[in-house]
Amino acid sequence: MSLTGVQKAAVVIMQLGRERAAKVMAQLGEQELDEITAEIVRLENVDGFTADSVLEEFHAVSIAGPNLIARGGLSYAQELLEASLGAERAASVMERLATQMAGQPFEFLQQADARQIHSLLTGEHPQTIALVLAHLRPEHASAIMAGLPGDAQAEVAHRIALMERAAPDVVAVVAENLQRKASSVLAPQEMSAVGGVQPLVEIINRADPGTEKLILEGLEIRDKELAEEVRSRMFVFADVVMLDDRAVQLVLRGVETASLSVALKGATDEVRDKILGNLSERARDNLVEEIELLGPTRMSQVEEARAGIVQAIRRLEESGQIVIRREGEDEYV
Repeated sequence: MSLTGVQKAAVVIMQLGRERAAKVMAQLGEQELDEITAEIVRLENVDGFTADSVLEEFHAVSIAGPNLIARGGLSYAQELLEASLGAERAASVMERLATQMAGQPFEFLQQADARQIHSLLTGEHPQTIALVLAHLRPEHASAIMAGLPGDAQAEVAHRIALMERAAPDVVAVVAENLQRKASSVLAPQEMSAVGGVQPLVEIINRADPGTEKLILEGLEIRDKELAEEVRSRMFVFADVVMLDDRAVQLVLRGVETASLSVALKGATDEVRDKILGNLSERARDNLVEEIELLGPTRMSQVEEARAGIVQAIRRLEESGQIVIRREGEDEYV
């Protein structure tokens, strides 16, 4: 069971016991509180193996015993909130949560394995697949998209970009039919404005370089103008030159020298100068030396290293720590 950071935090809190968990939740900010409460509701049952794995990662947290199994759910989340915040504020949080979780017809797929969802969608019309992927988290949808045949990837991508809106009654019917089908396809475990160009860009941004290339090439065959629009909204390694110096320095703090040296193999002088110019003299000398020691490097390794850096940049943008200026956008002051 693959968990996000917020889900892991929820698992740890669920295993602290209500009194201690309430004290922890009382220290959270409003956004953190909403996100973790939502995951406590979704993760109604977590198997012992997963719980133990999470606790090993959070090794500083003491656990009551090796067979402890976390239990969550709506009532447990509400009890924790009431104990930590009081009944009135707890009711307010639960009301926000209900609004947030409402209208999520494919919620039952959010925690399903990408391969399971791929099996579930096998044989479905491309429009149905596009509708489902547009409702899922971009990183989840990207993993599912990667499992589709090349032609299907481009067709689904095209439909996501052109979808814009979907009638609620149509979405509800599709979700209901898939949920019935899911009971026999998905493993028995806890499961927990649509479409347009931007959701497609977010999906592609999280794909591996090979999948990204296939989607864009297939999309260009179907709709060249749309493919160009998608490309214009995407951030690629060469676009690092459009970042301001502060943003580049922030990115470089989280990138290992070994990965950076591979990524810079064959890079343009402009990109190379942008990165080297934002390193200390010692770090710059170390990086140049490591690049020279690399020798011939496979292009697949270079692309993989660059993809890792681009993903780090996108994560920083999503968290609001940096701003990416795309071509054609106004300058920031």
